[in-house]
Amino acid sequence: MKATQQLHDLGQSLWLDNITRTLLDDGTLARYIAEESVTGLTSNPSIFDAAIGGGDAYDAGIREKAQAGLSGEQLFNELALEDLRRAADLFAPIFKSTHKVDGWVSMEVSPLLAADTEGTIAAAKDIHAQAQRANLFVKIPGTPEGIPAIEEAIFLGIPINVTLLFSREHYLASAEAYMRGLERRHAAGQDLDVGSVASVFISRWDVASNKQLPDELHNKLGIAVGQQIYHAYRELLASPRWQKLAAAGAKPQRLLLASTGTKDPAASDTLYVSALAAPDTIDTMPEKTLLAFAEHGQLHGVMPTDGKQAEETLAKIAKAGVDIDALAAQLQKEGAASFVKSWDDCSSASPTRPASSRTTRKDRPGHERLTPRLTAAVASAAKALRADRPAAPARVVRRRCRARHHADRRSGRPVSGLLQAARQRRHAAPAARAGRSVRPAPAY
Repeated sequence: MKATQQLHDLGQSLWLDNITRTLLDDGTLARYIAEESVTGLTSNPSIFDAAIGGGDAYDAGIREKAQAGLSGEQLFNELALEDLRRAADLFAPIFKSTHKVDGWVSMEVSPLLAADTEGTIAAAKDIHAQAQRANLFVKIPGTPEGIPAIEEAIFLGIPINVTLLFSREHYLASAEAYMRGLERRHAAGQDLDVGSVASVFISRWDVASNKQLPDELHNKLGIAVGQQIYHAYRELLASPRWQKLAAAGAKPQRLLLASTGTKDPAASDTLYVSALAAPDTIDTMPEKTLLAFAEHGQLHGVMPTDGKQAEETLAKIAKAGVDIDALAAQLQKEGAASFVKSWDDCSSASPTRPASSRTTRKDRPGHERLTPRLTAAVASAAKALRADRPAAPARVVRRRCRARHHADRRSGRPVSGLLQAARQRRHAAPAARAGRSVRPAPAY
């Protein structure tokens, strides 16, 4: 029996932490479901950034949606939801047979909203409505501003995957938000059939701490945190407060172990999967880790529920000089920032600059991240300029626009001069074609 099947039989769900159009088109995802016991899928902006920029599979879709008038974030959301609807349909039989416990996919709200509670709620409602799939989680980060948005989304009946959780305290805040949302529904006479998972990131702890620790403590922190959170998870499910909700029909917010791919080349490539096996949980794995575990993975029992071993390891790591609470806050902040970068890159795909030819932001000289409003303004102006001067590639126009109007942005006058120039060129074009003299447009 394959190790993946053994893990599934133990009671831990295996989800794939990846999605690409190629995985869907060539039948690979369907094969993982049939042969590797995969029962769900997660995605995030970094995954989609790699998928869209890693080949030409999305270029035709980008051109088609751009011709339909979509651009930027709106265009990216439609690309992502196309893939996720297809994946959700593949998992639909599992979703039905497990009574909505398994068979989920996930779509994240814009990470630009990580500090915007009301904006996050609005985005969650939009994604839930647009997805049109009962087995799609909306992912909301478990930041201080995200926690009230999670509660409200659960109250509204929107299934939520709480992401960017690193510590026990992060997890408990997520669980509290879930229970408050359910309690509000119960008080309002609504059903409690609203799914949720709490995604705790593991390997990033060790990437950040190994350099501060002696060799014998390398790659120990992530596992210890996972064990500590599993103990808190089991305690919460046994609490009178949760038992009351369960009796009224609520399903547990399942603990999802994320970022379980090994980053240290000196460690086992299945380190975290073997160490964090536990019933009633989920392990979402990168494709490489899934295949490695299927080939040569081994189980060594299940995670202890008492948390004793975790506390002993955490005490040693703290004594070695790692401020665990401060590191948790840092990791959540860095995780949100990395998703913002990927989101920007995904949203920058255009029909004149295929996704497969995109460079990263650091490779684009003079590029500073704009706010959504400025991004939209620049894109609109660039479109107007291209109508009169189609030979100039969109990326060239945008770079020139950003450089010319850097001072305007600093002074609070976002690209107003550019928009005015674009209008002048657009209105002047018919006159020029008719042979009348026109005022020369400024050179860019």
